[in-house]
Amino acid sequence: MIILSVDLGKARTGLAVCDKTMFLASPIGVIEEWNREKLAQRVVETAQERKAELIVVGLPKNMDGTEGDSAKGAREFADMIGKLCPIPVEMQDERCTTMIAHRYMNDNNVRGKKRKQSVDAEAAAIILQSYLERLKNK
Repeated sequence: MIILSVDLGKARTGLAVCDKTMFLASPIGVIEEWNREKLAQRVVETAQERKAELIVVGLPKNMDGTEGDSAKGAREFADMIGKLCPIPVEMQDERCTTMIAHRYMNDNNVRGKKRKQSVDAEAAAIILQSYLERLKNK
């Protein structure tokens, strides 16, 4: 099953995808869009182009597991996507994914503009990889 994952941000939203084997998540890029309706449409278009069968949206829980305003916004965004297309949408806990993405980029000496443009896509790949791991452990 091809899965598209979304790391929702205020200005930049990262995207990642896995292939039919569901083995490895790969970052595919970042959408720079402030308007949530336009962003949702672009995510749906990307999912359709990639022939995704599932969309996974990162759920930014607080460290204690509670959900705040960011989580509410992510759930609303996921609902918006669900209304635009028939592809199922699921949520995945994204605690610490951006921090892990920054650590990965440090380890690979990615700096400056390139880092800013790709950290959200890396975070989306981490969200998707954790979702895939969760499926394997079920």
